Amino acid sequence: MQLQLRPDGRQSDTALMVQRGTGRLLRAAGFAILPEFTLTTGRRADIIGVNDAGQIWIVEIKSSVGDFRCDTKWPEYRDYCDRLFFAIPTSLDPAIMPDDAGLIIADSWGADIIRHPEALALHTSRRKAVTLAFARAAALRLHGLYDPMAE
Repeated sequence: MQLQLRPDGRQSDTALMVQRGTGRLLRAAGFAILPEFTLTTGRRADIIGVNDAGQIWIVEIKSSVGDFRCDTKWPEYRDYCDRLFFAIPTSLDPAIMPDDAGLIIADSWGADIIRHPEALALHTSRRKAVTLAFARAAALRLHGLYDPMAE
């Protein structure tokens, strides 16, 4: 069985490359991650990670200047994480990314955090809700891998 890497067909090859490298960075930093995580608002975070301390990071992947300029949803992610990052490929100019978010530069082999964002004050009830949603999404995805015919 093979895991489908493009769940809805919208991810470009560049975005998938950045996702892989960023995922490796976050795993090495002690985070469990999920790509394409739907928040209660219906918005989808490109990557969400939770570490052992319960810290929640969201990473928004931008694969091109056009991808960044047409996106107006990313500020909403701040209400659902302790730190918000942008992850971009090495070919994209980091100067276009907002200064008030973290910055990750990635390729398909790995990534580096270039700028850490200021920590946000995630409310305790929101942290609990996001953590529970993360756990349920992870469990449902895992179940779908070993029993794809389950409803």
